[in-house]
Amino acid sequence: MKRSSRPSSKAKSALNYTLLAIIGGVFILGVGIGIAFSSTTNVNAQNVASREFLDRSVANPELCVQYGASAMVVESYAYITMNPFNVYVSQPSMHPGCVIRNTNWSVLERMNVVSSNEVRNCRNRLNTFGFMGDINNDPKVQCIYQNQADDNNFLAPQGGTGVGNNAPESNRF
Repeated sequence: MKRSSRPSSKAKSALNYTLLAIIGGVFILGVGIGIAFSSTTNVNAQNVASREFLDRSVANPELCVQYGASAMVVESYAYITMNPFNVYVSQPSMHPGCVIRNTNWSVLERMNVVSSNEVRNCRNRLNTFGFMGDINNDPKVQCIYQNQADDNNFLAPQGGTGVGNNAPESNRF
């Protein structure tokens, strides 16, 4: 009588149940660690971690969401000396702000925060408007340029070109 080197069906069955138990345990452990991590994450003014937090932080959230997008405004100043040539940069400060779609500029004109001349100049340069502060109480409104010329390096692997293609600069907000 010849003996088979294959394990019996009982051994196969025990192996399958053991493997399933291990995989199930790893899954449950992963879910537990994920819940623990997400419940200890602090979202406050020092840690802007979500689009929803940014949307709630702007002075006019309804206006921003309806006519544009909320944004983080980085304010910094550069000082350049010529003799000797040096560049100095101030500490940046972060402010909640809003970028208005170019199709909604009439809202800014109706609120008297931009003039028709400012709209014409901004449109001639193919820009859009952004503002900081309360739109009803002396906001800081600027004609801003959308720059998409550089790749998003957060999506690009080291030395790679990134996930997908970035839109060309001619696409306007």
